[in-house]
Amino acid sequence: MKQNIFFDLDDTLVYCNKYFHLVIEQFNDSLVTWFKGYPEVTAQAVKDKQTEIDIAGVKVLGFKSDHFPQSFIDTYRYFSDMTGRSRSAVEEDFLWKLGQSVYEHAVEPYPFMEETLSNLAESGHRLHLYTGGELLIQQRKIEQLQLERYFDSRIYIRRHKNNEALESILLEGDFDREHTWMIGNSIRTDVVPALTAGIHAIHMKIDTEWAYNNMEIAIQPRGAFLTLQHLPDVPPAIYRYMEQRQ
Repeated sequence: MKQNIFFDLDDTLVYCNKYFHLVIEQFNDSLVTWFKGYPEVTAQAVKDKQTEIDIAGVKVLGFKSDHFPQSFIDTYRYFSDMTGRSRSAVEEDFLWKLGQSVYEHAVEPYPFMEETLSNLAESGHRLHLYTGGELLIQQRKIEQLQLERYFDSRIYIRRHKNNEALESILLEGDFDREHTWMIGNSIRTDVVPALTAGIHAIHMKIDTEWAYNNMEIAIQPRGAFLTLQHLPDVPPAIYRYMEQRQ
């Protein structure tokens, strides 16, 4: 039986978190330098506050690009108010541009991305791309890697990527849930929505995960629930499961 296979984009098919980490490190270095002489403004304190503000923004706004540079500004203002250090329009402009720069990196696919997608497509499975983010930013990545070769028009970009978003896609497409898979790195936005919807899930575990993506799984899978680390492992894992069900 041919399968419907949904792939997440960021940190499943292409690198994403590592660029955010690089920019956050530059942000941390800037604040620690500017607030030198204020012992409470440590690199860890800056990191913790920016993460807190960033996650709070995602919960309200979804994957809206402006919320990330805004988290830099809000963190800067938090420590300015705490210490009494005057704010600077020049420094805030620098932080805004630094935060926006994360979206300007060239798109870098994970190893064996093309081989994995080709394997599944050539075996007759129907591939879908389901990603969170802003339309223009995600479309740029898709176009640069020519991902339409594998997904055609079966591309879903949502600012809020959650249980409701996936359920609406599955209902609209009238998917056979016993033969539908979700593959992604985020427990929060990929795995839990898939398990909630009663489809198969493959968690692509990465070395350094964004705190927002982590949460407890309190759902009993109705189908397959696998954890893998490398894209080439995906096709054989799906094929093994299909053979066991026959």
